[in-house]
Amino acid sequence: MKLSEIKTALSTLENVAFLLPNGNFVPEHFHVTEVGLITKHFIDCGGKVRKETVANFQLWDANDVDHRLKPKKLLSIIALSEKILGIEDYEIEVEYQAETIGKYDLGFNGQAFVLINKQTACLAEDQCGIPTSKPKVKLSEITSQPNGCTPGGSCC
Repeated sequence: MKLSEIKTALSTLENVAFLLPNGNFVPEHFHVTEVGLITKHFIDCGGKVRKETVANFQLWDANDVDHRLKPKKLLSIIALSEKILGIEDYEIEVEYQAETIGKYDLGFNGQAFVLINKQTACLAEDQCGIPTSKPKVKLSEITSQPNGCTPGGSCC
């Protein structure tokens, strides 16, 4: 989800809610402790230089049970961040503390913002020799090959 999309969604809501991947909600008394820019400048395993920039939201459960962040307030925090930090229409990454700090992509289901687990991936699969799919071999073909293992063949 991009910054423009969260602003559009917030303008239609009465309350702000974040749904975790496990189906639970972030406690409704959460705080947004940061809105910022994160730029990652790196070299992938294939030697290609890459640069990624995201708008970052950090959610925090402060046990301040009387706190409720309303859409209008979050919109004002976003507007201030855009003005002061020069944040553009970047993809949003959300940080939320569970056992450790988790990083999530953000979606929207029409009523709540959905935290989507991020996954690692090889960005240069063509350079790493990773097969695109696992070759399927019939067991009967393996035993008929001259280099196949056989009982007493000393291959293992």
